[in-house]
Amino acid sequence: MSTIVKVQRKGQVTIPTRLRLQVGLVDGDLVEAKAERGKIVLTPKMIVDREYTPAQRRVIDARLAESLEQAKRGETYGPFETHEEMVTFLHGEAKKARPKKITSVKPSAR
Repeated sequence: MSTIVKVQRKGQVTIPTRLRLQVGLVDGDLVEAKAERGKIVLTPKMIVDREYTPAQRRVIDARLAESLEQAKRGETYGPFETHEEMVTFLHGEAKKARPKKITSVKPSAR
């Protein structure tokens, strides 16, 4: 998908929301900018030492704490002997979580 954006003062451009969502960009993420054959190419870059806002850190800490509590309660799966065994298990869990299909009853001809 392409879209037209306007270059603002100091060379700033706004990446439209739908494009950011497609590539998973969020506030504070880094992108690599380079010129290729007369085009400017932006590539999202992940760095290991990412800084999180206090709100993001609270969410991460809460999820981690919940995961640790689940492990303490024995709410875990595995161990799996192979990755295929784990994938098969996950497919089965996903199948169980799907809503059941409702089959319609065809009206009888009178």
